Formats: sequence, C-alpha cells, structure tokens
Amino acid sequence: MNNHDLPRWASAFVLPVLNLLSALLVAALVIYLLGENPAESLGILVNSAIVNPEGLSYTLFYASTFIFTGLAVSIAMQAGLFNIGAEGQMYFGGLGLTLAMLAFDGSLPAWALIPVAMGGAALFGALWGFLPGYLQAKRGSHVVVTTIMFNFICASLMNFIIVKYLIPAGEQNTASRAFADSGAMPRLNTWFPILGETPLNISFLLAIGALAVYGLMVKRSAWGFKLRATGLNQHAAHYAGIRISKMIITVMLISGALAGLGSVNSIMGSTHYLSLNFVGGAGFVGIAIALMGRQHPVGIFLSAVLFGALIQGGFDLSLEKPNIPTETFIFIQGLIILFCGAMENFYAPTIAALLKRNKG
Repeated sequence: MNNHDLPRWASAFVLPVLNLLSALLVAALVIYLLGENPAESLGILVNSAIVNPEGLSYTLFYASTFIFTGLAVSIAMQAGLFNIGAEGQMYFGGLGLTLAMLAFDGSLPAWALIPVAMGGAALFGALWGFLPGYLQAKRGSHVVVTTIMFNFICASLMNFIIVKYLIPAGEQNTASRAFADSGAMPRLNTWFPILGETPLNISFLLAIGALAVYGLMVKRSAWGFKLRATGLNQHAAHYAGIRISKMIITVMLISGALAGLGSVNSIMGSTHYLSLNFVGGAGFVGIAIALMGRQHPVGIFLSAVLFGALIQGGFDLSLEKPNIPTETFIFIQGLIILFCGAMENFYAPTIAALLKRNKG
C-alpha cells in the first residue's frame, strides 16, 4: 500500500496531518514523562511562536531559511533525486555571499550590493550541487551518497577557509569581518513596527516569491513536465526524448542554488558576517519540510512555518519550563521526520479501507 492508492486529497492532506498529530502525540507523552502538562506546554509554545507578534516574526524569520532549503530538496525530489546535501550547499553558498560582500561592500551601494551578494550565494550553492549531479549523471555515483559526503567535505573546507583566510587579524572569533551596513537586508519592522526589533527581513518575501516560481515551473511549464516525467520513470522519459543526464545536472544546479540562497536570510538578514557552522542544521530540516509538504508550495510553506514555530516556541518554553530542555525540540523534529518520512504511509491502509467501506 502506498499513498498513490489514495485520492489526492487524502494523500496530500489527511496523511500529513495524521503523521504530524502522531509525532505531536509522542512528543506530548515525552513532555508528560518530564513532569510537565502537555496541554499547558502546547499553549505556551503556540502563544510564543504564533500569537505574540514578535514571536511570530521570529517564527517567520526561521521559516524564510527553511523555505529555501525545503525547495532545494523538493525540486530534486521532483526529478527522483534525494538531495541530502542542502546543508553543505547552503554553507558553500554562504561563502560565495561572503566573498562578494568582502570584495564589494566598500564600493557598491545597497541596491547593487545585495543582488550581487545573492548571486554569489546562488552561484556557489549551485556549484556545490553541480558536482554530485555530474557524478550521478556521468559516472553513475548515487546522489544520496555523494551529497551526504559533500556535506562533510564542505564543513572541513569551510573550517579551513574561515580560520586560514577570513578571520581578521587580532580577532579570536572564528568568523569573517562584519559587512558594511549597506549589505544588510531591509527589515520588515520598518514597515510593520508591530513586529518589534526582530531580524525578519525581505528574505521572507523572496522566499514566498520562490515558492510561487517553483509552483509555476513545476506544474505549469513544459520543462516542469519533463522534470516530473524524469522523476516518475527515467526509462520512459528517455524514450520520450528527454536527456536524463542533462536534466539531472540542471536540477542539481537549481537545487544547490536554492539551498545557497538560504544563507542570505541567515547572514545578510541577521549576523552580517560569515560564522563557523552558521547553517545549524537548516539543510537537514529542508528534507523534513520537503517530505511533510509533499513537494507542494503550500505544503512547503506550512511545514517551514511549523519548524520555525518549534524553534521559536521551544526556546521560550524551555525558559518557562526548565524540566523541558531545548534538546526536546530536536527530538520532536526527529519525530516529525520519522512519521512524515520513513513512516509516511503508516495510515494509508487504514484510510484506504475506510474509503472502500464507505463506497461499499
């Protein structure tokens, strides 16, 4: 039994909701075993992450990065590729952004500097996605293996580059110098003061735009049809005239570029310098978002907001409830990945049986 045996509304909506509720139910049990009231804890989390305007602003700030990494994984999935390398691609994209900033933040105005830096992020992310794509398309190396190994290679390479070349003389912090103020992404609280002094910036609007472009490209374009055909059956796509190797390389370039753009929100929208391991697992969260969101723009958005809310609400909850450590929410993320990924079709036989009984 798989979710293709179910109506579209059941596989796209009912299954993800049931999987999410299952993960939250297990999480509630863990919170209860830690000696806290699950309902009260959920109330604190929701109020901190959604109801409170400043908390919602932080939730959307985190979600902005997750949308890009979720899109990176999703577009690869559309072609039947499981890109586990968004973590490394975002990291390397941050290097491209930083090199552009260090080279031009003293000479270019903001209207030119920000696009140039974003281009550097996309270019370097695409490069790090190209290599595994080329190896699969031309050498037969499995993209799952190569992308996960490239994460480790990138982490070591970035550590070397930052420590060796980017730390300013006399500084101890493993980070580049701070960028000029002209390189900061404009913050949304300039137009919406209710959001408070939070780092939410126009990267959120760019992420929404990326979701729209993704939806149109995948569902409404000839290239998107070829992309989905490749993912459904490479042999049939090949006989239909689609160049599979070209499609694989192109998709991995786009996937890497999207992951690289995830660094824009984190660096230009918040820290304003490149730091060691600034990605913080956002690339791996993108895998969960793509699985849970069923590679659909609306699903990706809602999943990204959910994970953003878990981070923001979880931080405040751990402050109010010392019995609940912050690591609990990493565990909850793992539960969501488990139920929405490895066990995504757990409820499919039951739903199919209920639908069949109702028809009978």
